[in-house]
Amino acid sequence: MTDLGIVIVSYNTRDLLRDCLASVYESRGDISFQVCVVDNASMDGSADMVRREFPETVLIANSENKGYAHANNLGLRALGWTDRETSPLRSARPPAYALLLNPDTILPPKALAKMVDFISSRPEAGVVGPRLVLPNGALDKACRRSFPSPEVSFYRMFGLSRLFPKHRRFGAYNLTYLDENQEAEVDSVVGAFMMLRSQAILDVGLLDEAFFMYGEDLDWCYRIKKAGWKVLYNPDCTVLHYKKASSRYSRKALYEFYRAMLLFYEKHYAQTTPFWLHWFVIGGVYLQAGLALSADGLKRLFVSQWRSGKIFGGIDEA
Repeated sequence: MTDLGIVIVSYNTRDLLRDCLASVYESRGDISFQVCVVDNASMDGSADMVRREFPETVLIANSENKGYAHANNLGLRALGWTDRETSPLRSARPPAYALLLNPDTILPPKALAKMVDFISSRPEAGVVGPRLVLPNGALDKACRRSFPSPEVSFYRMFGLSRLFPKHRRFGAYNLTYLDENQEAEVDSVVGAFMMLRSQAILDVGLLDEAFFMYGEDLDWCYRIKKAGWKVLYNPDCTVLHYKKASSRYSRKALYEFYRAMLLFYEKHYAQTTPFWLHWFVIGGVYLQAGLALSADGLKRLFVSQWRSGKIFGGIDEA
């Protein structure tokens, strides 16, 4: 049986995807793995690059982008977790572990072996994630976090998490009170590198496709923890994450970010939230979304006017 099934969803990230796949196939250690790339209708030749340069990869080239969760589920099914009668690997059993991996990550040679050893040595773990760092060396704070409950979201929304990052209550959103080099049980790790035990997937099912992008990893961890598994952060493995390569400068990404916040809240907290707090949460999310979208619109207008030469003389074409 294959040790690890890796799903990478790509969208217009050809060069990053090439580097990511190269780092995956250069992995060292006594593990077997299968990679599936699901391309979400990229226009930059990503699918052709995979066919040409990584023929050992299972490739699913979608004709339209139906979202990150949908694409990951296609990859998971292709690797044998569900709908095995339609799987390209229909004769194989599902791997012991699954890995969701973003194309804007670079793995050190022993990352896969380290993380498989880590999860296999902790039978209580349903999900594990590594220490993710940004290109400047700073910790990607999303790599270990709490669920955005109304209380935790309140502290985040009103800036208390930034003012008091080392406070156990106020810093709960990104667990900034914890040493980043400390192994910890957390609520969630991020889908940029999320390794799961096969049994945990079988217990709760695949990703919820109501989430187009953002929030699906939180929701999956929530369901897996509710089923009795633990989610663990492993700082002994460090992975480079360029971050937001597919969604940068996108109003669609902004919209989906706030829609995911509302969807997660409605799904997991709305029924147990007092009436007055419920409408405070809803109003707060809409207010933040409106401000973010308005700021983005003004930024785009400014750049357009500047480029056209209507303000500050525009761009020097010489």
